[in-house]
Amino acid sequence: MITVTSVEAQNRFGQLLDTVQREPVTITRHGRTAAFIVSPQDMAELTNARSKRSSAVADFDAWSRHAAINALPAASKLTDEDVLRMVKESR
Repeated sequence: MITVTSVEAQNRFGQLLDTVQREPVTITRHGRTAAFIVSPQDMAELTNARSKRSSAVADFDAWSRHAAINALPAASKLTDEDVLRMVKESR
């Protein structure tokens, strides 16, 4: 990934549009990252990954609610250490 200042990005915008077809470009302003330019393909991949993550989080939340409803009372007394110990013992 190449990095350019905002002034360089303004002066070389056409060239940067060609560059992002090969790799993302970081634009800095006052020494800090201000923006990224990515290709349409990279943006589609990022959007797809975000959608999948949101779906996975929703599925996990649903599973957690289901597990909480169906868990035995003794399960609420387990600590993280208890769970880790049981997992290690089951291996």
